Amino acid sequence: MTKPAVLVLGATGRIGQLLQLCPPEGMALRLQRRRAPQAQGATADTWADSWHVLDPLAEPAALSRAARGATTILCLAGPVPGRGSEPMQAHVALALAAVRAAAAAQARVLLASSAAVYGAQEGLLAETAALRPANAYGAAKAEMETRAAALAAELGVAVTMLRIGNIAGFDAILGGWRPGFALDRLADGRSPRRSYIGPRSLARVLAALLAAPDLPPVLNLAQPGPVEMAALLRAAGRPFAWRQAAAGAIAEVALDCRLLAAYLPFALETADPAQMVAEWGDLAPHFTEESRR
Repeated sequence: MTKPAVLVLGATGRIGQLLQLCPPEGMALRLQRRRAPQAQGATADTWADSWHVLDPLAEPAALSRAARGATTILCLAGPVPGRGSEPMQAHVALALAAVRAAAAAQARVLLASSAAVYGAQEGLLAETAALRPANAYGAAKAEMETRAAALAAELGVAVTMLRIGNIAGFDAILGGWRPGFALDRLADGRSPRRSYIGPRSLARVLAALLAAPDLPPVLNLAQPGPVEMAALLRAAGRPFAWRQAAAGAIAEVALDCRLLAAYLPFALETADPAQMVAEWGDLAPHFTEESRR
């Protein structure tokens, strides 16, 4: 019996690397990258169909060929803030390219969005909350969602926006820690709080969503309960200094994950700093540098 094929755009980024380390069972992954790997140290695991070397924006025909026969396109591609010079607007163009390819392949699309689309709003944020991005990355992701949804409706493509919270180890706190690291101290004496998910937990959730036959247009993706950044570093045994938070610093972004839980065949555990640190510790040595997520 043929395994369902999933085309992963941006497979050299951290989430793409995670899926190679923790592949979803019962699926054949087609991995896309823009440049051919160097001969040394670059391998395609036996569980993957193949690597597809193509530029999704410059080579739409090659993208359509790579998507042919796939049931899902998982779009992880797009510039990461602070890395490289590619404009944030590339998120929009890449998402539209994925939707067009899915229309030709009669596939669905899962688009990696971000909790950054919510900006500095208080309270538990459900998928119905207004989008009020507070930075260029969040604004680009919000525009990506709007335009991709409009094109998908026009072309008859099922699209789900995955508003992903902070990923332990892929973030600027645990993953970006260096000696001399400083955390913002807010007016209440605490560090900022964010919705997080451990990397192994993320791989498990993505596998479940890829296997789900029907998904809603938008899903928050994190573990329940916001995590204080200081608690994450303490759990990892990473020392840090304090610095006064800048005016307008976002104190908390807390995602409502109840809708996500309804689409998972397992209970989503509450975010625990120690558990997330352990998940990242096991995987960290296997990751390489990348310029795209």
